[in-house]
Order: sequence, then C-alpha cells, then structure tokens
Amino acid sequence: MKFINKYEEEIEIELGDMVGFKSDIEQYGEVISLSRTYVVVENKGGFCGDYIGGDTIAHVPTDDIWKD
Repeated sequence: MKFINKYEEEIEIELGDMVGFKSDIEQYGEVISLSRTYVVVENKGGFCGDYIGGDTIAHVPTDDIWKD
C-alpha cells in the first residue's frame, strides 16, 4: 500500500515490513495489519515510553509512519 506521510514522503509498505514511528521516542515495529488510515505494528520485545511502554502492539496513523 502506498501513502504520503506527514513528512511528505511517499511510502510503500507491506505486511511484514519494519517501520518507524514516534510515540514518546522513536520506535520500530513489524507491520501486522494495515489500512488507509492506520497501521498495526508489533514489537515482540515491547515498546518503550510512558504512552505505549510495555505494549507489544500499537495502532499508528499512517501519516506518522516512516520506513528506513
């Protein structure tokens, strides 16, 4: 799926891709589900920070995602 994030980058992501996003700090996860507005990412080790710290699944708006 292709979309343009808030950094005005055109990104193409597929299930299984690793993507970055910022929630308290820069974090990374594997795409396990996606739609036009949200990407569901998983980090089996758990995310960090006050907001999603300890969670292994996060729902991230597509405009907040980047791909290295």
